[in-house]
Amino acid sequence: MKIYDSRLKQKIDFVPIKEKKVRIYVCGPTVYDDAHLGHARSAIVFDILRRVFVLSGYEVIFVKNFTDIDDKIIKKSIQTKIPIQELTQHYMASYLHDMASLKVKEPDIAPEATKSIAEITTLIQKLIDKGFAYTFENGDIYLNVQKDDKYGSISGRGIDDENIARIQNDEHKKDSRDFVLWKVYKGADDIGYESALGKGRPGWHIECSAMIEEYLAYKDTEFSIDIHAGGADLLFPHHENEASQTRCATDREIAKYWMHNGFVNINGEKMSKSLGNSFFIKDALKAYSGEILRNYLLGVHYRAILHFNEQDLIASKKRLDKIYRLKKRVGKSTESKAESNTESHAKSYADESFKNAMLEAMSDDLNISKALSILEEMLNSANAKLDSAPKDKQLKNQIIDNIKFVEELLGIGGGDEVLYFQHGVSDEQKQYIQNLINKRLEAKKNKDFALADSIREELYTQGIALSDTIDGCIWEKVE
Repeated sequence: MKIYDSRLKQKIDFVPIKEKKVRIYVCGPTVYDDAHLGHARSAIVFDILRRVFVLSGYEVIFVKNFTDIDDKIIKKSIQTKIPIQELTQHYMASYLHDMASLKVKEPDIAPEATKSIAEITTLIQKLIDKGFAYTFENGDIYLNVQKDDKYGSISGRGIDDENIARIQNDEHKKDSRDFVLWKVYKGADDIGYESALGKGRPGWHIECSAMIEEYLAYKDTEFSIDIHAGGADLLFPHHENEASQTRCATDREIAKYWMHNGFVNINGEKMSKSLGNSFFIKDALKAYSGEILRNYLLGVHYRAILHFNEQDLIASKKRLDKIYRLKKRVGKSTESKAESNTESHAKSYADESFKNAMLEAMSDDLNISKALSILEEMLNSANAKLDSAPKDKQLKNQIIDNIKFVEELLGIGGGDEVLYFQHGVSDEQKQYIQNLINKRLEAKKNKDFALADSIREELYTQGIALSDTIDGCIWEKVE
């Protein structure tokens, strides 16, 4: 297994802290709004990373948190007049719904900041006791970055970096890089939780360190966990600050490896037709199925910027079409009832060379381009073999198992039906289309192929393509 370590800025061999075990922590969403396509991409990337480890025989513990208290959440609560807990629970449920639609597996543990106050304050107290933290006159507690001589080792950014200037400064700070660990309750429009440190709430960075320490950390090694992951925007200051406070409190590095996915940029002009330039997953799901979105978002290497536009999304759907049409050719199962009750029921027909090639590609820093090329070759080869031997049961079983492996590895191809684009079409338009399809079917029965062809062409000029399948004529909206 090779991964690109963001700290070292190079691709290296992955060597787990403990043999065949891997502990992964991914920074989850701050739940004050609906999840956007950037959240979707990050979730899919690290969902696939987890799948690769599992299929490679690793025992995986995967944790992703919810930040359910911070300034943005308080501001949204005040603006909407919705209580904090009601607001955050709503957006947590929305996020989980979106993830399920994208076929992202749930984490093994999903801790929430407000339910981790005791763990957070325990870690802050350690920093106070060891002299790494100090308290403002107003009661807020900050980390003294000057006392951590390794600060900047994760992101490579130092005091003179232009990004430092973006950090909110305060005359009470000992260093402009110092960051808040605990915010004392200010009253009125503030939110506070009773704790060993008094009433208040945690800073953003400390919650992740505390959750890792509570749910994942090895206490007897140099590193707390194997992999810490998240979006590229989190590298600094969030991940740098996490690393610093954990290092100071525990004398351990928080993670042996750091992984970050690239951004999602939207080409607004091409998005505007059906999504109205929305960046929210929920709006994208109104136009496309979750599997179609997943298939598109996984198609660009995880560290590259993904320039989201609908033309590329539609073009990428051809991959799903090939998978599902091949599944249609081989059927769900070709074993007889008698065979299914014997030892042959547990037999795997999968092409081991295909599985190994796919896994090898994805084990090379999630080399999706190579993996999809191997998948394309398998689909083309399978169809060619079926043309020559349409009744070969062993071949069909092999194809079925190969596609099952693709679903296990990439999270696509696990459904039962071919996916068609029929978004943005009113019920009245759908009835109009079906009437023309029925008219075309009647024309073909009467051998009036000229009329049948003219109906197909008429619909195509209106952006509707017809496909004749064993299940009848299916229509699809084309751009």
